[in-house]
Amino acid sequence: MPSSSDRLDLLNALTRKALWLSTWMIHHANHVRPNVDGLKVGGHQASSASLATIMSALYFSVLRPEDRVAVKPHASPIFHAIQYLFGRQSRERLENFRGYKGAQSYPSRTKDADDVDFSTGSVGLGVAQTLFSSLVQDYVTAHGWMKDRPEGRMIALVGDAEMDEGNIFEALLEGWKHGLRNTWWVVDYNRQSLDAVVREGLWEKFETMFRNFGWDVVIVKYGRLMQQAFAEPGGEALRRWIDRCPNQMYAALCFQGGAAFRKRLEDEIGDQGEVSRLIDARTDDELLALMSNLGGHDMASLLDAFESIDHDRPVCFIAYTIKGVGLPFQGHKDNHAGLMTPAQIEAYRAAQNIRPGHEWDRFEGLTQNVAALDALLTNAPINASGKRRLSAPVIEVPEHLSFKLAAEMSTQQGFGLILNELARGDSALASRIVTASPDVTVSTNLGAWVNRRGLFARTDKADLFRSEKIPTTFNWDFSPKGQHIELGIAEMNLFILMSALGLSHSINGERLLPIATLYDPFIQRGLDALNYACYQDARFMVAATPSGITLAPEGGAHQSIATPLIGMAQDGLASFEPAFVDELAVMMRWGFAHMQQDDVGGGASDGMRSGGSVYLRLSTRTIEQPQRMMPPDLQKAIVGGAYWLRKPGPNCELVIAYAGAVAPEAIEAVGLLGDSRRDVGLLAITSADRLHAGWTAARRLRRAHRGSRQASHIENLLAPLPRSCGIITVLDGHPATLGWIGAVCGHRMEALGVEHFGQTGSISDLYRHYGIDANAIIDAAESLIGGAPVLHRKMAV
Repeated sequence: MPSSSDRLDLLNALTRKALWLSTWMIHHANHVRPNVDGLKVGGHQASSASLATIMSALYFSVLRPEDRVAVKPHASPIFHAIQYLFGRQSRERLENFRGYKGAQSYPSRTKDADDVDFSTGSVGLGVAQTLFSSLVQDYVTAHGWMKDRPEGRMIALVGDAEMDEGNIFEALLEGWKHGLRNTWWVVDYNRQSLDAVVREGLWEKFETMFRNFGWDVVIVKYGRLMQQAFAEPGGEALRRWIDRCPNQMYAALCFQGGAAFRKRLEDEIGDQGEVSRLIDARTDDELLALMSNLGGHDMASLLDAFESIDHDRPVCFIAYTIKGVGLPFQGHKDNHAGLMTPAQIEAYRAAQNIRPGHEWDRFEGLTQNVAALDALLTNAPINASGKRRLSAPVIEVPEHLSFKLAAEMSTQQGFGLILNELARGDSALASRIVTASPDVTVSTNLGAWVNRRGLFARTDKADLFRSEKIPTTFNWDFSPKGQHIELGIAEMNLFILMSALGLSHSINGERLLPIATLYDPFIQRGLDALNYACYQDARFMVAATPSGITLAPEGGAHQSIATPLIGMAQDGLASFEPAFVDELAVMMRWGFAHMQQDDVGGGASDGMRSGGSVYLRLSTRTIEQPQRMMPPDLQKAIVGGAYWLRKPGPNCELVIAYAGAVAPEAIEAVGLLGDSRRDVGLLAITSADRLHAGWTAARRLRRAHRGSRQASHIENLLAPLPRSCGIITVLDGHPATLGWIGAVCGHRMEALGVEHFGQTGSISDLYRHYGIDANAIIDAAESLIGGAPVLHRKMAV
């Protein structure tokens, strides 16, 4: 075992090596590897330097196997360099940084080959992810599933400017509500944003805010050189000057160098004997080294701070740093886009004793004992248990999901009934479902599930209304065994929680099947977090209801238009819009299985993704339910995206294709058209997303494999139709959702839907106003295929 001073020397050496590798990686991407696009990799050099010592302290000494880290996005090169030193990253990928199949610009758990815990890049979301991952760890622990595995710390490395992001503050409040534990946020307090210098005194606001939310705050401001200087005669005067120096001035002096610091100190402190001797005793280089020895760049100070924590309370470390420290543009306000020139990299190479041609050698340029360096890396606590990314068994899903069918129901009501039936049983599936909602639990039909399964909290808390014998429909008992997490009104928090729950199999080694409910229009409030969750390949189900303009009296603010297009466009999310509850049951059953499938690389035989998350666009509209069996071929067609509710005849002139809540209008229009148009077909679209994805995947396969006859589900459905047949599509959403169907086999078509913000009124009023009622469908048919006037129309109410 090396002594503490020897260990510190080894850690500092590895820090210098990691910084060299990250700097060379960026230089290589810009000046060595051909860059046909002419794009320069700015932003990474300065941030990597800023965080080099912090990350080295964590990864080489502090982190345990169970700890998880969200790395500041622009610090990806230093992260990749550290993983390279550990042997978990290849030289080939470093040489191809930001290139095809190379190390990613921002750490990605799905695209990078090294040990990325959480994807980062969309600013602030990785920070909030660590908070919710800690809450999920509490959930798994409380349910008795952690077994002998120790709890880990969820750690975020966050820039001070990144703290401007609103989702971070929303998450802080939610963490306070749920008694957050085991969470560290390390603020890289370099006092620079992308374009500017941060406001004076920001650290005080951070400290006050975190303490108000129940966090401990540890400020790491001074390194050992500074602390030693402060202990000298005149040191207190130097400390006072440092503390009072404006952020912008300190940054500018760090860029200008030791001589500039000397002149400024002499001008502002004056000739005060002791402090003047303290300054004069140091050369310009030594003075710059002293003044840039902030706590975030000092290994000993950081280790003292990190190792002093012996509790599970959340901790915010405010670590003072200089952006770009040690590089030619350190402290300059333009350094976010700064890049070292070839001449500067050569000077840096010489200073680091790196021989040309040996830039990627693990220990090149270091004078320390190679065996000691290798031993420190091998024995780093984080490497104690081998592979850190975990896995979990698949939870069995029943062949059918039961519900009590009524003659008339809404899909939102059916969703609640399906979950209620699951809650009544003791299946493994039911035990692993965890629901969450942003203060709309009751109005999204989760009430019955929560009554049976309870709300989650780490300590018991009885429903006061029940204990006071006040009649209430809902039992809001909190307990460690509860399976619903109640959130405040913040959809960003909902989707980041879904991301954390949906990665539990990988983070905690225990699979959860999370379900989020919210109002469909408000998906767009949390869209950044939803995209982030899918980018991480988190697995969850979203039940969004009510949707469209069908919640007619609520007006435009509670009506959604674009969400079907979001469902189609969002990678990693299979979206469905059922009209009938039996369809919904099939979708949910398929969804629970889909959420657990590992192959997400388009490896299925049809070229589509074989695993991911699920989005159900539901409605509060009560409609008549079909009384029918669900044979396997119909179930397959439903999850494939469409089936014939009424098959077209051999001389079909017209097909009406509908999605979701407008089923009654489509059915009615087919009935009214029956006497005037021949062999009309009625196509139920259950997933425009799956239907379109299957079509594009089949075309992709045919292009890749000439002679292949791979046909998609929609091609098989439409192939028998005469070319003269017209197609009318209709849904309570943007018409472009189904507007592509005519291109599948070259049929003429007209797409009906909603393109403008809704008004208040009855459903019939609004359907008529926006042209998606039965008469509008008939008008479209007359216009599209001509012929004699339609004999029958719906009477106006």
